[in-house]
Amino acid sequence: MEIKVTLAQTNRTLPQDSALGFGNVFTDHMFVMDYSKDNGWHDARIEPYADFSVPPSAMVFHYGQAIFEGLKAYKTPDKKICLFRAKDNFERMNRSAKGLCIPQIDVDFVMDAMKKLIKLEEKWIPETLGTSLYIRPTIIATDPFLGVRASYTYKFFIILSSVGAYYADGLNPVKIWVEKEHVRAIRGGMGEFKTAANYAASLFASEEAKKNGYDQVLWLDGIERKYIEEVGAMNIFLLIGDELVTPILNGSILPGITRYSVISLAKKWGMNISERKISVEEVFKAHEDGKLTEIFGSGTAAVISPVGEIRYGDKVISIGDGTPGETAMKFYNALTDIQYGKAEDTENWLELIG
Repeated sequence: MEIKVTLAQTNRTLPQDSALGFGNVFTDHMFVMDYSKDNGWHDARIEPYADFSVPPSAMVFHYGQAIFEGLKAYKTPDKKICLFRAKDNFERMNRSAKGLCIPQIDVDFVMDAMKKLIKLEEKWIPETLGTSLYIRPTIIATDPFLGVRASYTYKFFIILSSVGAYYADGLNPVKIWVEKEHVRAIRGGMGEFKTAANYAASLFASEEAKKNGYDQVLWLDGIERKYIEEVGAMNIFLLIGDELVTPILNGSILPGITRYSVISLAKKWGMNISERKISVEEVFKAHEDGKLTEIFGSGTAAVISPVGEIRYGDKVISIGDGTPGETAMKFYNALTDIQYGKAEDTENWLELIG
């Protein structure tokens, strides 16, 4: 399929790296293509970033067929553009598409389209260490129909956003609130897919946690309400004694790209890494016994997010001494050094854009 290119008549003002936040500065162009049952995916184009014209009856607004991904492009010290495990993101997008009855995308084609878009918008990639170009591929259902079924038409698009360092004030440990009442996802549902509904389901508890002075919610399983699953929009890791534990993927946990990367590095380094069920009671008992030394989250936006405090009902425990733990920092430095081209990519995770 040919990709048509229409250039913007006027260009937006580039922000200073020091002024960048997250997700509020968008580039001049976007990639778009449409789907219909008769034509499949078609009309691939790069065009000026602009609003869509979508009918109020579009099925995405009523039945929630919406999936997305999040990944980043980086500038290396020698000014090369690189992507980190980008193909894994699009393969995960296809798994989400299958789960929501959305047509599959051609991974190689959308990878090529994304690279062309990024190359066109190269000036938008900030170069200060910690900054990056955030990439948001999305698919929404567009049928103007109020009956309950899978849509027959869809829109796929990729937008780009220049983003600042996730930790503007340094890599400080966060406080997390264990949610006892509300559930983000259950096995057999949509928890393992990157769909808008999962994030909507997290908002109420997240707001409650913030009102109580906590940064993120630690979700428990939706059946027994005892096994930990995710923290905020991240996967979670715990260092108990010499065992690095992360919850096993069970159908309600998003299989994070950064999660896979942490597990791969842990195995390479000879760490005792376990993917298993772990209850919140086990976590608190490990702390009581002096065995719980670190907790951290992993995800695209933050890479690694150390945890300094957990509250579960009336119980509150502190982890570490208020600074990022040695293990969390080891993973953070290893991953970001690869992403920014400061270290050798021995895992073949990087892809350069010529």
